[in-house]
Amino acid sequence: MATFRGLVAVLLITLVSACASLPPQTGRTTTHALTDTDSTRLATAFIPQEREHPDDSAFHLLPNGVDALLARVVLAETAERTLDLQYYIWHDDLTGRHLANAVLKAADRGVRVRVLLDDLGTGADDKVLLAISSHPNIEVRLFNPIASRSFKKLGTVLEFSRVNRRMHNKALIADNQAAILGGRNIGDEYFGASSEVDFGDLDVLTFGPVVHKVSNAFDEFWNSDAAYPIASLTGHAAEPDALPAYRAKLTAFVAAEHDSAYVTQVRARLRDTLQARDTDFSWGKATLLYDDPAKITRSPDDPQGHLLSQFNALSIEPAKEVLIISPYFVPGKKGVAWMRAQTRRGVRVTVLTNSLAATDVAAVHAGYQRYRKDLLDAGVHLYELKPAPDKDAGEKKKSILGSSKASLHAKTYVFDRTSIFIGSMNLDPRSITLNTEIGVYCESAPLAAQVTDGVEPKLDQLAWRLETRTNANGTSRIVWIDTAPDGKVSELDEPGVSRMKRVGIWFLGLLPIESQL
Repeated sequence: MATFRGLVAVLLITLVSACASLPPQTGRTTTHALTDTDSTRLATAFIPQEREHPDDSAFHLLPNGVDALLARVVLAETAERTLDLQYYIWHDDLTGRHLANAVLKAADRGVRVRVLLDDLGTGADDKVLLAISSHPNIEVRLFNPIASRSFKKLGTVLEFSRVNRRMHNKALIADNQAAILGGRNIGDEYFGASSEVDFGDLDVLTFGPVVHKVSNAFDEFWNSDAAYPIASLTGHAAEPDALPAYRAKLTAFVAAEHDSAYVTQVRARLRDTLQARDTDFSWGKATLLYDDPAKITRSPDDPQGHLLSQFNALSIEPAKEVLIISPYFVPGKKGVAWMRAQTRRGVRVTVLTNSLAATDVAAVHAGYQRYRKDLLDAGVHLYELKPAPDKDAGEKKKSILGSSKASLHAKTYVFDRTSIFIGSMNLDPRSITLNTEIGVYCESAPLAAQVTDGVEPKLDQLAWRLETRTNANGTSRIVWIDTAPDGKVSELDEPGVSRMKRVGIWFLGLLPIESQL
């Protein structure tokens, strides 16, 4: 029996290997963002304000998950000419289906819709993607896809060196007039709709000159050699009844969820937003930073076209303070050296990342923990998010630090309370060298202060503060400081997890996998 199974496995691998080649791109149509959208409703709303702030862009933070979903749905429902969406993950769940429904309705109105998804991250059903793409106004493309569509898991293994490089970008652009950038994928856990986990995340809604640059970045990815139309990957079009069947399923789902707790909350929030009428925007210079899509074809050691190279070219020299918020944080020796150089100049460096108890990617924590002592020795103020809920429900919903069953997911870096980066890039090797990322650097003191003031006063309540303590025998160890209502309590072991998990993470830390984290 074992011999027979082995033979089957060998034959299956041989079959998949023989078929594992991507189709040619010869029949693919090159398209670009439309520039004649100044007569759209979005342009009518935004252009008068833009004239009052020449060369600047407008920013509105979206720390609240419900607001972040609403912003996307409203842009989809308002768009008249074009709608471009680029995401690493798009789940087929409550929020994913509601946004899909809004996108489909936009296409029904005649809006041209382009959807670019990371194939491995999304892991969507090809039949669903084919059905959606069969709409005359919608095209779906997958970035750096797995060649074998029937044996995707096996294909991932056989094509690992190529498909290990992913598109981690998150962007939505409506009518080339407004865009949303940030850390959120599309799924319940990103919009406060999941009962399992609630990611503390941050997006920014923007309009002004930077939006055209976001559209140009989307075009580069959309027309890149790595973006494949779903029909060319499957080798056939959708069945004639596929779109009507999917539309009926989607309509029935939305109707069934009409009175659910989350949808009711969204409707109430929408009413409040409409009654408020005005949305507060901060203004300032915006610099769009993004990886060249061809990054995935180059050596990880080649910095050409890297977002981080563009960031370094800005020559930011903080004078007083830096706030780093990165859920997956593996700074490496260079990162530690940079932070040490800042603290030696008198700059206060504060880092907030996930604790082992809060993280959803334990392997990354294994890479991060080896740098904790070096960071503390360098004078970095290091905090790790607790998974425990904040008792003030109202504050939970307003904080980018998440809520009950919280896990940090925002990727945000603030300099001197005067400028801020918001995007998809974590400070880890995978974001810096392997995946593609996008974000916007905003030179806006009000925006930067809004994030800093929303985070720093709560750090001691929502996160463990790490310190190095020297024992009586002269050895030092890390302790976790928990600020509780009855005072400060020192935790001698990594809090909130079992000894077995701590041992497992220690073992992972011994493996040479840091470049993949």
